[in-house]
Amino acid sequence: MVRVKPFAAVRPPKEFVKEVAARPYDVLNSAEAKAEASEKSLLHITKPEIDFDPIIDEHSQAAYDKAVENFRNWQKRGWLVQDDRPYYYIYAQTMDGRTQYGLVVCAHTDDYTEGKIKKHELTRKEKEDDRMIHVNIQDANIEPVFFSYPDNDGIEAIVKKYTAREPEYDFTAEDGFGHHFWVIDEQADIDRITGIFKDIPAFYVADGHHRTAAAARVGAERKAANPAHRGDEEYNWFMAVAFPESQLKIIDYNRVVKDLNGLTPEQLLEKLAEDFTVTEKGSRVYKPEHLHNFSMYLDGKWYSLEAKPGRHDDSDPIGVLDVTILSNLVLDRILGIKDLRTDKRIDFVGGIRGLGELSRRVDSGEMAVAFALYPVSMKQLVDIADSGNIMPPKTTWFEPKLRSGLAIHKLK
Repeated sequence: MVRVKPFAAVRPPKEFVKEVAARPYDVLNSAEAKAEASEKSLLHITKPEIDFDPIIDEHSQAAYDKAVENFRNWQKRGWLVQDDRPYYYIYAQTMDGRTQYGLVVCAHTDDYTEGKIKKHELTRKEKEDDRMIHVNIQDANIEPVFFSYPDNDGIEAIVKKYTAREPEYDFTAEDGFGHHFWVIDEQADIDRITGIFKDIPAFYVADGHHRTAAAARVGAERKAANPAHRGDEEYNWFMAVAFPESQLKIIDYNRVVKDLNGLTPEQLLEKLAEDFTVTEKGSRVYKPEHLHNFSMYLDGKWYSLEAKPGRHDDSDPIGVLDVTILSNLVLDRILGIKDLRTDKRIDFVGGIRGLGELSRRVDSGEMAVAFALYPVSMKQLVDIADSGNIMPPKTTWFEPKLRSGLAIHKLK
């Protein structure tokens, strides 16, 4: 019941792919991007402010103009070349010995507005607006969004057929993650994929909520501006990499807080004991062992916090989440943090950095206390999206991130 179609990707020749491919625009700041970007890196297109010295405002007109110029030049120089006809593609990622296989497709903007592409996070209009500018000025989806879908034996069989062959791209990035890419070039398989997805009930946005919302808004605006709109125009479609649910792994997304809201460490521990069984674990890193078990780093020591019975609602898809339990019983009630989106006293640390990053930030004096959470499951994410609910901010962290630049979708 979701619509997909193949597309003629703009992508690097094999000899350039490792240098062109880049981390997504939103996982590194401008200074990090400038330090990381080699001559052919897609970062010159996704974060064009780095081409100025000093770095300029990423939202300035000069930066947007530079993005367009660079995209045009990358194609003129042969660093990006468009395929001769529409294909589907397979993009696989390897991390810690585990490989996940995604299909690179075009999804339909109407499926988002009709609720067939389901979200679990709120979006902010200013971030949507910025992503819309990039799509409109480039007439392209430069970076893909990250979807999941219910496992399907037919899709798996096609993926296995192609991944048994030599990949088009096969490289290991500087972070140690492997990236592999195949072209699905047999028309019967292309048609089969399109048909199978007509029976897939929904896509779930794993990562890229703002890019997805922006793509849908671009499609709606262009439809409204086109009196001859037919519905098959390329602007009705946007690029996604879709992975079967069983292959995806969500990792922890943790919290650090700047102060104890006027409490001493001893007073904080006393208040926590009202809702948690608190066990000191010493100086060795303690990682949460199951749902409703948290770890805390405070005053040079790690603690286990086990939520007491009755402190959470396991029948509620939002109430059962550990981020909800921590927010309600600790961040709000004890530490006075009411709004995770706006309060400057809290920061969020992706689990990919390790729990040592939490203790480092507390020991440095930058933060006063840190909390680590057990990761959300894909089932919890799907249940929340299916129920129409929204997860609290900074709940899910997917790793590895999709590399940008392996495929680009032009709207014309």
